[in-house]
Amino acid sequence: MTILQTIAPEEASGKTAELFHEIEGAFGRVPAVVQVYGLSPEILAQQWDGIQYYRHHPRLGAALLATIRMLVSQANQCDYCVGFNEAMLINHLGQSPEAVAATKRDPRAAPLSDGEKAMLLLVLKAVQTPASLTREDVEAVLAQGWTESDVLDAVVHGARNQMADVIINAFKVERDF
Repeated sequence: MTILQTIAPEEASGKTAELFHEIEGAFGRVPAVVQVYGLSPEILAQQWDGIQYYRHHPRLGAALLATIRMLVSQANQCDYCVGFNEAMLINHLGQSPEAVAATKRDPRAAPLSDGEKAMLLLVLKAVQTPASLTREDVEAVLAQGWTESDVLDAVVHGARNQMADVIINAFKVERDF
């Protein structure tokens, strides 16, 4: 059980209740981690805005984003996010359990296009060893058809996921999926 006293969706009021309602409409429920964010309506709003941005991103696809989250969380030992994104890749994005397991062992095995794999590897390098990222790394991804805006968005997504891993691990948010 989380070590913070969260607000259940049915007990929320004001801005938190409104956002929980939107989130439930989008996902069918309000996940435990979102209930933690609900303790601060402003943080909840920021998180929901970020989720919405990436859900509708014009160039970064759902499988790439879920793979980024899964692998960043694996490095951070965040079982909640690893499991959530594994389930998303398998149950909603059509990847086999074997393909997901192979990706977890070696990101280069991800069932993504060459361009998406290049972006995935850049993001992992950026969030795991940020000082080692070079212009040449960026150029290699740009050569795959990505834009500098895409590169920034993808790295921000990975970095935001690291923040979520810290919150989930620190406050001991239990899996609820």
